Amino acid sequence: MKRTLVVAGLFAVVLSGCSMFRDRMVADPTARARPGPAQLFDPNGVPIEPVPFVAGVSSVTVERLASAQSCRGGEGAALVTPVGPVEVYRMRCEDGRTFMARCELRQCKQM
Repeated sequence: MKRTLVVAGLFAVVLSGCSMFRDRMVADPTARARPGPAQLFDPNGVPIEPVPFVAGVSSVTVERLASAQSCRGGEGAALVTPVGPVEVYRMRCEDGRTFMARCELRQCKQM
């Protein structure tokens, strides 16, 4: 029992020591920031806001539906709507198509 406490104490001391050297780290002055993704615009000149990828409860089910329609690729099925009883998923196919599905209480159908 005493050995376990000693080992746990040493482990905690080693992990806490990592934060001691944080202020000694110097940033590379030659490093440059990467440019962000290019802003996209629709035909009317209105900026298009990208939707972040969010996996949902039925993402795997939608990916299987898409695979049955010969749609594979990318990150997988992303949730487009807020989480709830009715959810809409979108998946980008390798060939450029977009597969969309609507899931109501985890019962998914292609849109």
